[in-house]
Amino acid sequence: MSSAPRGLRTHIGLFGRRNVGKSSVLNALTRQEVAIVSATPGTTTDPVEKPMELLPLGPVVFIDTAGIDDEGVLGEQRVAKTRAALDRTDLALLVAEAPAWGPFEEELLGEIRSRSIPVVVVLNKADSGPPPADLAERLGAAGVPAVATSIPSGAGLDELRQALLATAPADAVEGRRIVGDLVSPGDVVVLVTPIDAEAPKGRLILPQVQTLRDLLDSGALAVVAREHELRGALAALVAPPRLVVTDSQAFRQVAAEVPPGVPLTSFSILFARFQGDLAEMARGVRGVDRLKAGDRVLVAEACTHHPAGEDIGRVKIPAWLRARAGVPLEFETVQGRDFPDDLSRYALVVHCGSCMGNRRQMLSRLLRGRQEGVPVTNYGLTIAYSLGILERALEPFPSALEAFRLAAPPPSLPEVTT
Repeated sequence: MSSAPRGLRTHIGLFGRRNVGKSSVLNALTRQEVAIVSATPGTTTDPVEKPMELLPLGPVVFIDTAGIDDEGVLGEQRVAKTRAALDRTDLALLVAEAPAWGPFEEELLGEIRSRSIPVVVVLNKADSGPPPADLAERLGAAGVPAVATSIPSGAGLDELRQALLATAPADAVEGRRIVGDLVSPGDVVVLVTPIDAEAPKGRLILPQVQTLRDLLDSGALAVVAREHELRGALAALVAPPRLVVTDSQAFRQVAAEVPPGVPLTSFSILFARFQGDLAEMARGVRGVDRLKAGDRVLVAEACTHHPAGEDIGRVKIPAWLRARAGVPLEFETVQGRDFPDDLSRYALVVHCGSCMGNRRQMLSRLLRGRQEGVPVTNYGLTIAYSLGILERALEPFPSALEAFRLAAPPPSLPEVTT
């Protein structure tokens, strides 16, 4: 309960061939026996994750992966999982035996850099021989730091930790805000938090908790109410609140009760910005208007919760989309890290807020959608658009609102008669 959620941790992935010492490097960095170390190639099968604090970087998750040169049927599956781990990697460690650096490592480095993932090269087992003479110069020219290490002696580990801190994405150190940049100290913000069958017993859902904490960190005053208590909460305030944030499922009722001059948005829309790219997802929601009879819609959830009652992803969003599109549609649902390799058979992807994923994974999925020409949006945007209140929900975010408006289909030209 006291540790940072995985979605807020910097994800550091270790990649390389089998038996180059990835697991040994991980154990040395964490100072724990996190991963099994063996001279037998292919010891690591599924990715191993270890949450920890790496000061002054803060909370991180180390991901130890299988050798990316694994072989055979099972080996191919392990390699696929290793490559999937790149989708959620904020900072990569490319581990290689110092004297064995070659075309394979060059290709892997190229793939990592093509994804714009910051990378540190770890030339492990440096006591067994030097790396190629020109390697340091070539890596330096490309802006890629390289550190020689020898795990048994501990050589290079301090330098490696410093390289990690220096190479980590800026927002890993400086932090990103969920809502704190929209308010000032002393502002009142109303959080509308329905309690339904899917609310965890005895606590709030994670986006609500994280938003509340961000407001407290910002010095704002938070008023928390359920949807049927909102009218009384607003009446009790001596002045209108600076902002109202609602669970997306209560959008219609809340929009009707919040005065037009009070900014309104949802937890899900806040997380579209915090964990992804709000402008891109605002453009993506226009895909709703292009849905045709029989189209497939993919509903993606970053968590693996057990659906109950009127589940938002399986029941409510399909109902709202069918009503908005006015045609029969087919829906498929994926959870956790499952995500199709081929999006081309879908007309639209509707993603959750990804509070249980991380930003890199969400951005990877948005990029996949753009590359394959499939619009990707999220729960809150889809619900607000289906209910006809999206422009109001985007008013606190002018650039996203502009992106949404610019993505509107061009008006149809009048028919020309001769």
